[in-house]
Amino acid sequence: MTSQTKTADAAGTWNLGDLKINRIGFGAMRLPQTGEAFADDAVPRDRGQAIAVLRRAVELGVNHIDTAAFYFSPLRSANELINAALAPYPEDLVITTKVGPGRGPSGAWLEHATPELLRGQVEENLRQLGRDHLDVVNLRIVGTDSIAERFGALAELRDAGLIRHLGISNVTPEHLAEARAIAPVVCVQNMYGIGVRPEHDGFVRACGEQGIAFVPFYSIAGTGRQAGASGAEHEEVRAVARAHGASPAQVRLAWTLGRGPHVLAIPGTGDPDHLDANVAAGALRLSEADLAVLEAVHHG
Repeated sequence: MTSQTKTADAAGTWNLGDLKINRIGFGAMRLPQTGEAFADDAVPRDRGQAIAVLRRAVELGVNHIDTAAFYFSPLRSANELINAALAPYPEDLVITTKVGPGRGPSGAWLEHATPELLRGQVEENLRQLGRDHLDVVNLRIVGTDSIAERFGALAELRDAGLIRHLGISNVTPEHLAEARAIAPVVCVQNMYGIGVRPEHDGFVRACGEQGIAFVPFYSIAGTGRQAGASGAEHEEVRAVARAHGASPAQVRLAWTLGRGPHVLAIPGTGDPDHLDANVAAGALRLSEADLAVLEAVHHG
């Protein structure tokens, strides 16, 4: 499929609270470096290329950017690049960030933030992005322990006006129920894609029933995670792609968006051509026959 004329509004819109966004967004994890994110030997991405990609994304109608203060490589920070490329920010641009994990100056991972440390992480994002409030903050967690104290700390920052809306990441349905008892939740951000966590299908649907956006990460890379797509691909996915004159990555994104009107996509790239193709995937419509084939792959 051609990508030149396709813009992000082709995928439709969703409201994160009172913030209306196009369902195809942009993930900033891959911006600070070439190759694998968070690698010790990460090669910083050309600054001009990273800034050009961000500006091109906005030109294509992307108004939802997902980032984090811990997205950085030697010399490059995703938040700083976003600030340099896009400030003063377009009125309709929604920047979603996440807190919980942290990295020291050397890039080494720190212990996840305690409730007391979350304010410092929020302020770090505010400072780097040059904002006086954050549109959406996701609490990212590891494990199944209670999130009440940490989410409660973010709810207090929301009440103070530093945060507009709250979300949660890498969570279970039980975490969502716990969080919603404390403050409104506008999005859930979990790993999900074709063949990745089919057991989460019900959770994805349940989020929609509650009016909550489901924002899958690694929907293209799958088990490749922060290293990116491995290059290996199911023949069935390739066949659907060929039938539409599309790439397997575009099929994966279209499938993701097809899981429900509340499902958002945040594919990330530092490559201008990949960006155009990712945004164009929002216009790809899969047939019932396509979906049946892909569902068989999804459930293996």
